[in-house]
Amino acid sequence: MSKKLFVKTDAQRLWIEKLLKHEESFKSHSRESDEKTKFPKENIQALVNMGYTKLSLPKEYGGGGIGVTDLVLFQETIASFDGATGLAIGWHLGVVGELYEKKLWREEKLASFAKEILNGALVNRAVSEAKTGSPTRGGRPETEAVKRDGKWIISGRKTYTTMSPVLTHFLVSAWVEEKEGIGFFLIEREAKGLSIEKNWDVIAMRGTESHDLVLDNVEVAEENFVELNHGPRGNTINGWILHIPACYLGIAQAARDYAVKFATEYSPNSINGTISQLPNVQNLIGQIDLELMKARHFLYSVAEIYDDEARRPYITNELSVAKHIVTNSAINIVDKAMRLVGAKSLQLSNPLQRYYRDVRAGLHNPPMDDMTISKLAQTAIQEMENK
Repeated sequence: MSKKLFVKTDAQRLWIEKLLKHEESFKSHSRESDEKTKFPKENIQALVNMGYTKLSLPKEYGGGGIGVTDLVLFQETIASFDGATGLAIGWHLGVVGELYEKKLWREEKLASFAKEILNGALVNRAVSEAKTGSPTRGGRPETEAVKRDGKWIISGRKTYTTMSPVLTHFLVSAWVEEKEGIGFFLIEREAKGLSIEKNWDVIAMRGTESHDLVLDNVEVAEENFVELNHGPRGNTINGWILHIPACYLGIAQAARDYAVKFATEYSPNSINGTISQLPNVQNLIGQIDLELMKARHFLYSVAEIYDDEARRPYITNELSVAKHIVTNSAINIVDKAMRLVGAKSLQLSNPLQRYYRDVRAGLHNPPMDDMTISKLAQTAIQEMENK
């Protein structure tokens, strides 16, 4: 089952063709990026050069004005080439998409930052901290912002700062005592007191270089105090988070393609023809495509509902369920692909072992599986009580 079923517009077709021209180049960096924990800067720069990083900026600001369905389609494509590139650039597009759709900042700030994006700026939120866990669970950040002489002074440490080697701007969450809420501050990379501690030491998505962001009395102008929240950001409906499952769906597709290609080419001397003719191998391929089909149709269906403003208000838990279904399906798909290929899939030179590690990172991207299931139950109970 191909994602071509979901290509509906000429603009989508054009961008898929543009991205496909970079397929081999993006793939060529994957092994080194993984083995050396090396961020794929060449891939990101190629995306900047082709104008990809301004696609989620609305047209009135000079951007591409894409919707969430477009985002899912393009991000799945990129992640099928290289997972780290897909996840990294997805955060930028997702942040920008949400900012401008929901008008989270003052208009003059949105306009000025749009110019930065058009000039190649890359942004991500820096919210996770070691002691607070996932920000979607509502933990109060230990990073603090204090007003002094007309400026905000910010100190703290953020973990999982994806794309840290190339980000030009950081949207940093900090507790603002005088406002009794969580503020977001737009901080440029060159800010005095801002540094990156290179401590990304994990087995999955190694190429994202999601190092710690360290803030040591960083001065921020009042105009860059851009948001104030009094509750968890995860409580709002934000379709742009679908870049996360789109990434893992892309990796699952890559694993599937590798396994099927292997099955149609591998011919041990114990049989006539290739292993693709064996019933047990065909069973695995069938199960893989079944999982892929279910996950893709659910994801794209939810994306299309979000893009339809008439139906969007009826969304309750569909966004988090899409992430749950796709992530767990991706893990299942890669597992079956490795069973099909056999011990060869465990070789470090084989991409399947990287896919296997990378898709597991999806379990730890928000929203978490337990929260998704809990909210489904709470919603069902509340709807029944309100009848």
